[in-house]
Amino acid sequence: MPNYISGTDAGRAGVDVYNLGAAYLGPAYLPFNVPGDPSTPGFEIENVGLSKSIADRLDDRTRLLEGFDRLRRNVDDSGVMDAMDQFGQRATQLLTSPAAREAFDLSAESDALRDRYGRHAWGQRALLARRLVEAGCSFVTMVMEKPYQSGVPWLKEGTYNWDSHAVNCHLFRDAEVRLPVYDQAITALVEDLYDRGLDRDVLLVVTGEFGRTPRITYQNGTQTGVMQPGRDHWPNAMSMLVAGGGMRTGQVVGSTNNKGEHPQDRPLTPNDLWATVYRHLGIDYKAAFPDLAGRPQLILPFGEPIAELL
Repeated sequence: MPNYISGTDAGRAGVDVYNLGAAYLGPAYLPFNVPGDPSTPGFEIENVGLSKSIADRLDDRTRLLEGFDRLRRNVDDSGVMDAMDQFGQRATQLLTSPAAREAFDLSAESDALRDRYGRHAWGQRALLARRLVEAGCSFVTMVMEKPYQSGVPWLKEGTYNWDSHAVNCHLFRDAEVRLPVYDQAITALVEDLYDRGLDRDVLLVVTGEFGRTPRITYQNGTQTGVMQPGRDHWPNAMSMLVAGGGMRTGQVVGSTNNKGEHPQDRPLTPNDLWATVYRHLGIDYKAAFPDLAGRPQLILPFGEPIAELL
């Protein structure tokens, strides 16, 4: 299985859309993306599995590639050539792996469980995430951006993503549709991980990118043409959900002031969350590695695992 898999809506698979890129680590570390809606009938993962027409030719093609006189890697500063070699190896492994095909096959799950997650893109992505980590994938990112698909009717006052500015959506009416879909998918995933005894091995993090303004704003909506409520970007405070990972769950860590403007008790940073994740994965979050110029770069410049969870 690929070490890192992402799931996005079709047409939103670019690594820069959600900051899924590998920066100077190079393209070999990009996620294997699974675009599209897993709840649609006949949903298939592109480029997983071989058709009968080419299966017999795979060995010949592999030997041919191995026989090419390749360019010297020391003249390629971008790392693209090395990445292509690694991609080729991974692609061959993926194409010839029955385990990979089975991991992506949601039809292997019972109808009752699929219904529990929800027969929509968000629910089936959450279920697919569980199957992928169960099959050995180390890191899975599933993007839950657009709820208005898979039979969830489009709301004129709604918005594609979570960008709930008043110009984009009616905050409350959009939430009435969006939050039940979100709640169904996330609670099903948490329950399923615990029911299967995966809660110590799998650390689940459910998060956005920042908070929203404590004060509601009003503006004419682009789609509705009428005055409607919304919220804007707010980097000063946010919250997230974590579950599993053998952690002490069932608690709230930290607080904001009574208006939700800024942290008040036990302020934490994203680096504290990442230190917690790295610790769970067995990675020394205080270690350093050389960048492309040979200079040491810390994995995290600051941050400590969240003690309340350990």
